[in-house]
Amino acid sequence: MNSLNDQSAEKYLLSKPEASLYYPFGDDVRVFRVKNKMFATIAHGANAKSAKVGDEGKSHFWMNIKCDPDEAEMLRDIFPAIIPGYHMNKRNWNSIILDGSIPQGEIERMIDNSFLLVVSKMTKKDQQSILVHL
Repeated sequence: MNSLNDQSAEKYLLSKPEASLYYPFGDDVRVFRVKNKMFATIAHGANAKSAKVGDEGKSHFWMNIKCDPDEAEMLRDIFPAIIPGYHMNKRNWNSIILDGSIPQGEIERMIDNSFLLVVSKMTKKDQQSILVHL
């Protein structure tokens, strides 16, 4: 089963129209945004000191993505490597532990949904300038 690691996840995130990378929280946290709106982060799980996850989970990279609240809960029930968003609004964000247990296509689908959720909250003009590239 193919799964994304942090480098391939970063490459996929940056392939989105007008996606960019910045580091507002220091060099340890990669933040991905579209038109200055965050749609994902990647950081090493070792930085998640207060998360209720075993040491095994903390040895991997984690990706935070925006998610529909109902889908967020369903995904947490299906995949042990998906937990409520660490340091995020736990209703609207999930943390995905990139431990190889989630198929690459599923992670890419979640990234696509996060991107589209963020874009859907933008002005019509901004939405159109992004969606024309999809």
